[in-house]
Amino acid sequence: MKRKLLFVATAVALLAAFAGGAWIYANRPAEAPAVSPTAPADPAYTHLVRMHSPTLGKPDAKVQLVEFFDPACSACARFYPYVKEILAAHPDDVRLVLRFAPFHRGADAVVAILVAARKQGKFWPALEALLASQASWVKQNAAQVGLVWPHLEGLGLDLDRLRADMAKPEIAREIAQDLADARALEVNKTPQFFVNGKPLTQFGYEPLKAMIAEALGSAPP
Repeated sequence: MKRKLLFVATAVALLAAFAGGAWIYANRPAEAPAVSPTAPADPAYTHLVRMHSPTLGKPDAKVQLVEFFDPACSACARFYPYVKEILAAHPDDVRLVLRFAPFHRGADAVVAILVAARKQGKFWPALEALLASQASWVKQNAAQVGLVWPHLEGLGLDLDRLRADMAKPEIAREIAQDLADARALEVNKTPQFFVNGKPLTQFGYEPLKAMIAEALGSAPP
């Protein structure tokens, strides 16, 4: 009963923090982004990269791949291995920047869990664990947050600390900023990719590979 009450209290606090964070970001100027040296001189690019965004790859990589992502999105889970394959094929030349667009009901709480896991240095293991188990905690296109916790066990996370951190206002503000940037870029579904600031207009692994190859200055294999 105590564990259930703790989860309910955490969920209520998270909802209040997220609502407050969304109001704050709707009524303040956008913060300065972290821009790659390869970023094009396009005003829309300022919405693509933020200091809080999780990244993989070298900061000075020739290609910056930005993905707007929903952990409850089945297409995102299916596409994730392809993104890893691209990164493995170009370890020095492609950098991934992950942005959150929690469009599914309940997905904002799952994003908060992932951001809180990042505070413990466990973002990527937590992300992979949740993607691998997605079918068990997404029901009828909605994230069932109560079913997420068992899949985080064994990762070395302090789950009590994680529950406390996920309700903090700064995490809600990060999520609100990502959603605001998604709206500014007219992202309305996930996954949505941008390669050096340009959107992927034809979704699919081969079109994404071809776009990255073009950005790298080579023909697709």
